[in-house]
Amino acid sequence: MPAHLLREVENLKKDILRLGTLAEQAVREATLAIENRDEELAQRVIDNDITIDEMEVQVEESCLKILALYQPVATDLRFIIAVLKINNDLERVGDLAVNVAERAAFLATQPPLGLAFDFQAMAFHAQQMLKKSLDALVGFSADLAHEVCASDDEIDAMNRRIYLEIQEAIHAHPHQTKSLIHTLSVSRHLERIADHATNIAEDVIYMIDGSIVRHKAEDYKSTPADVNSSVQ
Repeated sequence: MPAHLLREVENLKKDILRLGTLAEQAVREATLAIENRDEELAQRVIDNDITIDEMEVQVEESCLKILALYQPVATDLRFIIAVLKINNDLERVGDLAVNVAERAAFLATQPPLGLAFDFQAMAFHAQQMLKKSLDALVGFSADLAHEVCASDDEIDAMNRRIYLEIQEAIHAHPHQTKSLIHTLSVSRHLERIADHATNIAEDVIYMIDGSIVRHKAEDYKSTPADVNSSVQ
């Protein structure tokens, strides 16, 4: 790889990781705002989204510059394509964190529901998937990326469980329907964050192996035994 291209790729890797860190932070703070009924923290997540948007544009411009100036091929080309797609997923994660924060800001102004929904476990799982997908990108680890993909079923099950719990709660407490619907939205947004983490992991697999695994859940089962056992 020419020295100039190597330098540009390294800078690009740093930028996409910085964007990933910002997205992770937004998800973490939005979830804390829900747990602590913290309207101020929720507003901070909303206000900080502009930084994620600006970073996303910067990363895209860097990718296009590299493609135009260096015309990379093979692994380098797959890396640039993967980063372009990952960049978009991270920006969407930031938007979803804002959606969670908006729900948090509303719920903070309402009487407590007095009902327990396990958003902490769901949010932790989504954040771990996001972190692992970025670790897979940095470490060029297809195994770790497969692990992220295989773990998506767990958070889907959490979302379905919360949906059923909220459905029952609406019947039992119809006067709290508005707050419960906002609460249901939080679950859906966290599930979508996990979907974007899965997208990132799929792009990492493409970057490393050159194989497109979207819509091929059976490919997630082809990981080594130790990886499969860690997500069961």
